[in-house]
Amino acid sequence: MKKNISYYPTFWQAVNLIVLYTFLQSLIDFPLALYDYQNGTDWLREPLLKMPVFLATTFVILWLGVRFSGLKSFQIFPFRRFQPLMVLAILLALVPLQFYMNLISAGIDKALPPPSWFLELFNRIFQSDYGIWGGIFRVALLAPVVEELIFRGVIFSGFLRNYRPGWAIFFSSLLFALFHLNPWQLGPTFLLGLLLGLVRWRTGSLLASIFTHALHNSMVFLSVYYQRVYEDMEWLRTNDLPNHFLNLMLLGCGILAILHLTREREEAD
Repeated sequence: MKKNISYYPTFWQAVNLIVLYTFLQSLIDFPLALYDYQNGTDWLREPLLKMPVFLATTFVILWLGVRFSGLKSFQIFPFRRFQPLMVLAILLALVPLQFYMNLISAGIDKALPPPSWFLELFNRIFQSDYGIWGGIFRVALLAPVVEELIFRGVIFSGFLRNYRPGWAIFFSSLLFALFHLNPWQLGPTFLLGLLLGLVRWRTGSLLASIFTHALHNSMVFLSVYYQRVYEDMEWLRTNDLPNHFLNLMLLGCGILAILHLTREREEAD
């Protein structure tokens, strides 16, 4: 780690920022949930009510991050272009990453089976009053943009100034996993955060990490929506030993490709 940490946010300042974000949203969510429970309504899922609250609380967190960092907004949110070949490298890493995320999830589910209410809540994440396109917008576009602005934007920019890149990636991934408040997805989300941090650091582009996050969420959304087709893909089955070696090789190739394609920028820095 670097010495003389003084830039915003440090690890614990980032924790406070995330807690504040969760608290601000709960100021609306909790009363709505209580009202729905007592009156049999479903206002908590009303997009026209939830969206303004969601955007307003997100804006507050982003504003605080920029305000206290002392940096210009373009330094915190570097929307740099990245070369087209990175798309193939990211995809090459994401596909096997899905395999290992499913492997970790299966192990956690076996050791600690999730309750039925949690499974119902998880399935509702992919549902929308506006059909499949509403679900895609919510899962594959809105969530990646907002979460990357916070974790690989505000938080990661501070971590890179306070810690070595490896620790910055690790700490931001840990907070990213804890933020989802999902013990059954803690390991997989942490694993995803490592890749997102790596992409953000090596490319120097928040746009690249947003793209990676959106591509991952799209893959998850489609795997849930087309579950039968997904289950028929033999090379993604976690109980077959040859698949472990195949996906490990693909993941290694994807990471090496990301490192190779960003080598010139790293040498320039």
